[in-house]
Amino acid sequence: MRILVTGGAGFIGANFLNLLVPRHREHQFVNLDALTYAANPRSLDPVASLPNYAFERADLCDFSGLRAVFARHQPEVVVHFAAESHVDRSIAGPRAFVRTNVEGTFNLLEACRELWTPGQGLFHHVSTDEVFGSLGATGRFDEETRYDPSSPYSASKAASDHLVRAWHRTFGLPVRVSNCSNNYGPLQFPEKLIPLMILNLLERKPLPVYGQGLNVRDWLYVEDHCEAIWAIIGAGQNGRTYNIGGRSEQRNIDVVKQLCHLVAEETGTPEAELLGLICYVSDRPGHDLRYAIDSSRIEAELAWKPRESFASGLRKTVRWYLANRAWIDSVRTGEYRRWIEQNYGSR
Repeated sequence: MRILVTGGAGFIGANFLNLLVPRHREHQFVNLDALTYAANPRSLDPVASLPNYAFERADLCDFSGLRAVFARHQPEVVVHFAAESHVDRSIAGPRAFVRTNVEGTFNLLEACRELWTPGQGLFHHVSTDEVFGSLGATGRFDEETRYDPSSPYSASKAASDHLVRAWHRTFGLPVRVSNCSNNYGPLQFPEKLIPLMILNLLERKPLPVYGQGLNVRDWLYVEDHCEAIWAIIGAGQNGRTYNIGGRSEQRNIDVVKQLCHLVAEETGTPEAELLGLICYVSDRPGHDLRYAIDSSRIEAELAWKPRESFASGLRKTVRWYLANRAWIDSVRTGEYRRWIEQNYGSR
């Protein structure tokens, strides 16, 4: 099977490819990525030389370039990770989110429709629980929850979800959609909460927490998410949506305090010294109070459950960042951007 993965040099896409390419030598994997600021091809070092892996630098908003990639590789499955994904960035500059997440998804759907005959192929769309808006103190999002996005990011993802379902209903394109909770783990760009806090702890920088840190998120270890997507590709139903959650609700302030504890343990630093770095900053606009995922459908239909608890996954994540300072330094200094232009600038 020929599988095209968009955004495969980003956080979740790279973990997906690193996990599955070596395991499934019978399939050919093509990584299509525009190599924007949070994408790092060095994250794919474990699979870069394997014969069933190929890389294509292309922008989803360049339809002619996208069609050329489809013509070269003739994918039978498309797994769509590529997206602008950071809420704070969407508030500061929403245009890029509409362009990539809406127009880019439209182009990808059209490329699939041009290549595949009716009923052929599979388009798996990876989305977020943020499309559902905010929960109160109780309840969980299920697959029938009404959409109510709060940020430019979540609105752009909601729009892309609707496009995918419309292409299924109108044109018969075989699609599956997954909406997941907050991912964490290795290779995450350090603008997101957990890697940012880990690196600030190591450098004794302030740990900024929005409001009072009472916002609640359900956390999902990235490899558990990748296993869920593979299960949906293998045995899910076309036209169906699957919510993927970690059953690990945490207040933001509690996540930061757990990181203080783990980094203190792993580095031999007094925990009180690290806790003293916590500071509270003004809340961001439209900050949803609570997300929680009901993942009973995927658990019942596809026999998937997360393997990592939040405690075990968080310790693995801290240890990865402690052990991979070269990757971190390349991301933070911009050295990897120079490397990208040297190696991919003409592609």
